[in-house]
Amino acid sequence: MKISFSERIGLKKPKTQLLKNEMTTDLRNSLWNVFTENIIYRISNEIGFDEFGRPERYSKLAFFYQYLWRDFFKNAIDTLPIANGVVRDTDFPYSYIRQWFLNSAKWNEIYEFLECIAEYSGDSSFKESCNFYLKKELAAYRFVGNDLIEINSEEEINEINRAIGISDKFKPVKIHLSTALSRLSDKTAPDYRNSLKESISAVESLCKIIVNKDNATLGEALNIIEKTYQIPKSLKNGFGSIYGFTSDKGGIRHGMQTDDFVVSIDEARFMLIACSAFINYLISIYNK
Repeated sequence: MKISFSERIGLKKPKTQLLKNEMTTDLRNSLWNVFTENIIYRISNEIGFDEFGRPERYSKLAFFYQYLWRDFFKNAIDTLPIANGVVRDTDFPYSYIRQWFLNSAKWNEIYEFLECIAEYSGDSSFKESCNFYLKKELAAYRFVGNDLIEINSEEEINEINRAIGISDKFKPVKIHLSTALSRLSDKTAPDYRNSLKESISAVESLCKIIVNKDNATLGEALNIIEKTYQIPKSLKNGFGSIYGFTSDKGGIRHGMQTDDFVVSIDEARFMLIACSAFINYLISIYNK
């Protein structure tokens, strides 16, 4: 990140700490601009159709506002200016959302809103733009898939994104990884134990696909992969040990026991990153 002129001459203190439980005005304004330019302006320029099938320039924007009003803000739908089931005055919900976003919303509510938009739009450019400003303003979170997760490094984010973005040929792997990410990043009820289980299950699924044996254990599949693709024995053994950690008497992958190891965010995050990196590695050698 480039240091500004004011920072270089000592008139402004440079940013050095990642923002975890707060949001600066600069970041809030930047994220609002991303939402306005990537979502509102784009939808405003799309032609939709009214309830009679007639072309209507702003109907898509109206339906979008209805979705936010009903499913994110949980407001009574009849408080919107609606005629024949369609929002006719889009200025009102825009002003409402703008006031909330820039003046009232807490930092965590902003992130929940952005996740909602990412899920609704499926727009990769929106998430990329958010990540650009999150990085620029030293926020501690980045979009991975449709979830905002706390980061330690950009390399970790890249590994997870690459793994989740693999082709549908490996769809079971993607499902396990997405579930692991969702359970790790849940803001209200994170499930670290099951996030860890889903991460290792993603590797297990991939190995079964590679060796074409649905009933193979991870250990059996890794032995075949080691011989077929000549992966380093130490790497195979290392990941086998990680798998053993999840299957030991602590019961992480099985039923809860009295001597269970308590899985924290650190173990769950490590497993998601490690499994994502290993998945990317295996797919790379498999496709050669």
